[in-house]
Amino acid sequence: MSKHHPGAGPTRAIPRLAVIAGAITASGLLQAGNWLALKDDGVHDPHNPGLKVLQAPQEALSQLPPDSAGNKVDWIAAMNSGYITPRSALVGDRPVRILDTDIIMDRTGSLPGVRFPHKPHTQWLDCGNCHEKPFASKLGATPISMNAILQGEYCGICHGAVAFPLTECDRCHSVPRGPAQGKRP
Repeated sequence: MSKHHPGAGPTRAIPRLAVIAGAITASGLLQAGNWLALKDDGVHDPHNPGLKVLQAPQEALSQLPPDSAGNKVDWIAAMNSGYITPRSALVGDRPVRILDTDIIMDRTGSLPGVRFPHKPHTQWLDCGNCHEKPFASKLGATPISMNAILQGEYCGICHGAVAFPLTECDRCHSVPRGPAQGKRP
């Protein structure tokens, strides 16, 4: 198992395990680190003989760093610890371009502002996966709304599917409002 070394440019891919675990999470089949057997998960056909060759979720996920939500795996910690080494694209290799810049979105009504950290996203994905669609590179040019996210657009393309679920509001809405910001309608 190779360790991730910043700047070393490891090849990376969206891990199949993350996609499978995300699909199971979206189905609501995981409970606090207690993963259901594939034959009991309601996703896999329990009578399919091919089920025997698949790795059990308990075996696949229990050795990874724990999280409190979703599929109970902290995928960023798993990557930073060298458990997994995702590639930046599904087909071919692209240079790794990690961007360590946060974007603060403060048009969030009375909720805390949203901090979008580029670094964990660009550790997983090449910039071209998100820019120019679904996100324009120009700050403020994309009309992001919580309704659209909940409908699986913008952030909702991954969050709630293969990244932490949308029920974890404070992971994004993490920028406290100061007295000068006040409450917006």
